Amino acid sequence: MTTTRFGIIGAGHIGGTLAKGLVERGHEVVIANSRGPETLAELVAELGPLARAATAEEAAEAGEVVIVAVPFKDIEGVPAAPLAGKIVIDTDNYYWERDGHVEALDEGRATVSGLLQEHLVGAKVAKAFNNIRSDEILTTGAPAGTPDRRALATASDFPEAAEFVTALYDEFGYDSVNIGPLSESWRVERDRPAYVSRQNAQELEANLAIAPRTI
Repeated sequence: MTTTRFGIIGAGHIGGTLAKGLVERGHEVVIANSRGPETLAELVAELGPLARAATAEEAAEAGEVVIVAVPFKDIEGVPAAPLAGKIVIDTDNYYWERDGHVEALDEGRATVSGLLQEHLVGAKVAKAFNNIRSDEILTTGAPAGTPDRRALATASDFPEAAEFVTALYDEFGYDSVNIGPLSESWRVERDRPAYVSRQNAQELEANLAIAPRTI
């Protein structure tokens, strides 16, 4: 895929791992956390010259595509205005033990990525990298055409966003299964059959189909 400048908001396990994978593939990364750019000096030094630290606002502005990798309870702090018109990759999962109970999610009336889309008016949110452990992102991929290649899921209300994720997955070594709109993205959320276990595309499609709406 074309070299892209990624903004990454959230420098934890998922954000940091994706940053490493992106710079290894020649992409630029502008990464932010909640504690300030100065706290990311060690990570940026490890990532090398294609990466720099920034505030969340700066990462949102700089990224051609922006990855949101903050705890779900913190999504209201993601700056919305700089993301209008951009593809935003949402890696979030809802853990009520950490995030507090959200009635609309508990009752199956909303989805994690759908709520982020509501917050980021004008952005093009796509679900991605939420059904894989962070320590497996850079270790379980395989070249295209490999038998039994692992597959990951995406969903978006914008076809171009889902297509971008599909290309990104392929670059990281994964097949892709498009669930459809964000309203269907609950099928790959926490504790459902498609969540975090290793699956090829056929297995993932089957597990998405049998997912219960509420847990």
